[in-house]
Formats: sequence, structure tokens, C-alpha cells
Amino acid sequence: MVSKEDVIKALKNVIDPHIGISIVDMGLVKNVEIDEENNVSFELIPTNPACMSVMGMALGAKEEVKKIDGVKDVKVVVKGHIMEDDINKIINSSE
Repeated sequence: MVSKEDVIKALKNVIDPHIGISIVDMGLVKNVEIDEENNVSFELIPTNPACMSVMGMALGAKEEVKKIDGVKDVKVVVKGHIMEDDINKIINSSE
């Protein structure tokens, strides 16, 4: 079973390119959830509602969590961004 600690550890590998600190240490990751099938979801809340790097950070976060052994699927929900609807459609579309 995948744990919340596993997810947080993986997300510490994603660095905000402007600040140089992990998205976890910056407090940008909220509401990490793992269901009984090891589907992971979490929110990513940028510090700036027009952050130009949020797409890259969200995609990077998704890829890092996918690397965890046992993870079935990953959903990242960007909140608090002026283009959150479009960004969420792109990062969570079927591959």
C-alpha cells in the first residue's frame, strides 16, 4: 500500500524553479489522498495566481508520484491559478 509519506517524499523532488525550494517545503501541496486502489490525488496551490511555472511543477509532481511502486494513477488539481481549469484539463487528460 502506498502511504502519504511515500507521496510527500516523492514530491520533495519537485523544485519551484523561481525559488529553488521543493513544492512540499514551500507548502504548495495540500490534501494528499490515496484510495484503496493506490490512486493518488493532491492539490497544488501556487503562490501567485498567474504563476508561469505551475504547469511544469504540476506535470513534474505527477511524474514523480507515478514513479512510486504500486501507484495506479495520479491526479493533480491546481487551485488558485487564473487558468486552473485549462491547466487541470491538460495535466489530467488521458495519456
